[in-house]
Order: sequence, then C-alpha cells, then structure tokens
Amino acid sequence: MRYADSAERRTFGKVECVKSVFAFLFNYLILLLLVALFIWMNTLAIEGESFTNYVKEHYNVVIYLLASIFILCLTIYFYYIFEDKSMLAFTRNIWLIFVMLDICLLTCYLFGYFFNVYSRPVALLALLALLLLSRRDAIFLNSIFAVMMFSIDSFTNFSEINAYPIALSATPLMAFSAGMVGIFVGSQVKTRIRSFLSGFAVSIPIVAMIACLEYSRGGAVVYLMLFGLEAGVLSSVLFMAFLPVFEVLFNCITDYRLRELTDHDAPLMRELKERAMGTFNHSIVVAHLAEACAIALGEDAALARAAAYYHDVGKLRQPEYFTENQTGYNPHNELSPELSVDIIRAHAKDGYELILNRRLPKALADVAVQHHGTMPIKYFYAKALKMTDGALNIEDFSYGGPKPQTKIAAIIMIADASEAISRTLPDRSPEKVEGAVRDIIEERMDLDQFDECDITMKDLAVIKSTIVSCLTGVYHSRVQYPKLKLKRTEEENTKENA
Repeated sequence: MRYADSAERRTFGKVECVKSVFAFLFNYLILLLLVALFIWMNTLAIEGESFTNYVKEHYNVVIYLLASIFILCLTIYFYYIFEDKSMLAFTRNIWLIFVMLDICLLTCYLFGYFFNVYSRPVALLALLALLLLSRRDAIFLNSIFAVMMFSIDSFTNFSEINAYPIALSATPLMAFSAGMVGIFVGSQVKTRIRSFLSGFAVSIPIVAMIACLEYSRGGAVVYLMLFGLEAGVLSSVLFMAFLPVFEVLFNCITDYRLRELTDHDAPLMRELKERAMGTFNHSIVVAHLAEACAIALGEDAALARAAAYYHDVGKLRQPEYFTENQTGYNPHNELSPELSVDIIRAHAKDGYELILNRRLPKALADVAVQHHGTMPIKYFYAKALKMTDGALNIEDFSYGGPKPQTKIAAIIMIADASEAISRTLPDRSPEKVEGAVRDIIEERMDLDQFDECDITMKDLAVIKSTIVSCLTGVYHSRVQYPKLKLKRTEEENTKENA
C-alpha cells in the first residue's frame, strides 16, 4: 500500500510545482477527451442525434460538466499540496492517479453502456488506490470518483439512453459505499483468492440499494440485483487483472508483489540460491531479523523482509570472494588489500544496478546500496596497516554510501552485521549476543551512520532487543545426543527374513 517512489522524498520546489501543474492540465485534457467519447457514443444510440448538434443544443450543460471535472481535478491537486507534496514531486505518481481514474471511468461507462447501469464495477478505483497508494488516498479518491461519475451521468446524454434513470441519482452513494466497503475489507486481505472473495462483500451495499430503488418492479428486481452482485465481483476481478499492469508500468510496490519477489523461485532468488548458497542462507536469516524489527517498530514488515532478501544480490557478480560462499580456498590471499576492498564494496553498487536492471522496485535497490553506509571494511584496513609503515586514508577502505535513508535501511544495516558476527561467537548465550549487537549499534552511531534517517534511540533499543531474541532462538543450543550404535534384535531379523 504505497506508491512508486515511497523510498524517495524529493523536495517539492518551483520546478516540481510547474511540472506537476502541467501534468494535471494534460491529464485534465485526457479526461475531456473521455467525456467527448462518452457523449459521442451516447448520440449513436439516439435516433437523429449527432455529437455536434448535442453540444450546440446543450452547450451550457457541457460547460458545466467541463467545469465540474476541472474543480474535481483541482481538488485532487490541493489535497496532495496540503497532505503529501512529495507525491506531486514525481510526475510518474500523478500519471498513476489519473491513469487509474481514466481506466475506471472508461470501464464503468462501457459496462453501463453495453450491459446494465447496475453492472458497473464502481469499487474498482478504491481497490486499486488502496494497494497502489494508501488507505487514506483511496478514501479520498473514491469520493472524487463517486462525484465525477455522478457529473458524467447527469450532464451527458447518458440518461436519455438508460432504462433505469433512478439509478443515476443514486450513483454517488452507490459508488462511495461500495468503494468504502472495498477499502476496509481489502485492507485486511493478504492473498489474491481472498481479494476475489472480497468482491461479494463489495456487492452488499450495491444489491441493498438496488432492492430499495427498484422494489416497484416486482420480480424484475431480482434480475437487477444479480447485476449488482456481478458489479461487486467484477470490481475485484478487474482489480486483480489491472494490478500487475500498474505494478510493472509504474514500478509500484504492493504486498502481493513483495510476496512474489520473496518466493524462493523468483528469478534473482533462484540465481542466488544456485550460485551463492551461503549468501542466500545469510539473507534468509537477515530477512527474519528485519521483519521482526519492522513489526516491533510498526514499519512495513513485508517491505523489510523483501529488502533483506535482496540486500546482498550484488554478490552474484563475484560470489567466490565472499566468506560465506567459500569452501576452503580464499582468493583474497592472492590479492592486495586495496584490490580486495574494491571487490567487497562493489557489491552494494552492483546490487543496486542489478535490481534496477531487472525492473524491480527501487526501494529494494536503495536498501542494497545503503545497507553498509560509509562503514570501513576493517579486516582489509587492518591488513593494509600491517603491510605499510605510512598512514592510510580510511576512506579508501570504506563503503561509498549513501548512509541509510529510511528506518528499514537502518534495520537491515544492523541485522546484516548482527547475523554475520553471531556466526563468529563461540558462546551464543543471550548475554554474549546482546553485547555483540550493542557494540554493532554503538559503532555505527559513533560513525554517524544513522544521521540521514529518522531512527531514534528508542527505536535502536527495540531493534537491539528484537535481534537478540531472534538470534538466540535461531542459534539455540541443543542437548548433545549420546553416541550409541543400535542393532536390530534377532527376532526382528527373523521376521524380516520370513
């Protein structure tokens, strides 16, 4: 439930403001073309009517319609101005909003035109906005959509070809109520099959309103109520059909996509498992730690888990140079410390580029390049100090950054180092693990690694306790099994031979 550039927070300056205004005006013109299409299609169903004649005879109505749509677009703009300017800083996000709006308007119109006015999937926009934006944005855009549907129904010639004119006056309430049910039901849904089933819940207010509006038609009301049921189910079906398209086109992050990316059969995960099993296993444990920390802090657990899965994919470029993938031979023994450092620190940037090249969410790429910050690679720095009498610049032996920009990146920085150091502890008692994790956090605080994210001391205390609890559970001690060699009795051997 987030938009495409959630990991980035661009300043909304004059340049971004001008770009956003032009993007809104351009999309407003697209909406006008859609309205013109609706009017033209309606005139085809009216004998002796034409598009130009209708506009000439009802120019005041058309002007009112254009003005109402402009006001609604302006309302959307000012909503984000006051609530989330960073959303407007990226024109891609503006296009995401309006493409959703355009597709939903067109879909609803076509179903109302070719089938029945009650068959329109009026909750489609609410469901898409819930997953692609946020629940708050979904509630707001659902309200805008309901009013826009009412304006188009009322101020075009759609009423002249519709056999159920009373339905048009109920459009805003029907669209709003169905969308709100979809939002609150959909926010609890975590699988695609449940998304489909949620369509039946969405249809409840539609069917109830049809029963109230059309009860005078007698038995025919059952026929119309079936259209209402279809409208709810169709909203969820089309939502599942359109969602992957939006995910790819706008590189959006949704819980569904994150689950697919963390599947062990996902392309990069399968490649990591085949070529760098040690890194793969390390990433699994880090994901467990990061997810637990995110839950404890109220952060996005699904995003933290996925980011941890992919934080080290840059090691795929040269997996044999990383300890967890080595089986005895260490190629660094034949290299200078400077060259070794170049290979080790390159994995952060390599991971960033690899994730973007595979068209995966940028939020994952950001964590991949940020999870080491500007930390020094102490092993090779110490090795270089032993090989020279002069002073060395520690920055030449440090990661290039940037430092963590989000809490999730900071969590994974700590979880990554904690998991690695826990493997080196001969004594993995809670006290020893706590001491090691505390040292990791304090070292990064001393080196100002958390200066560019909004993490607090309280957050760091929660992260420490959570990681300690998880690591002591992962690497718990076991009772040593007695070395007994058991033999089969003579009676058992006799039975088997018989």
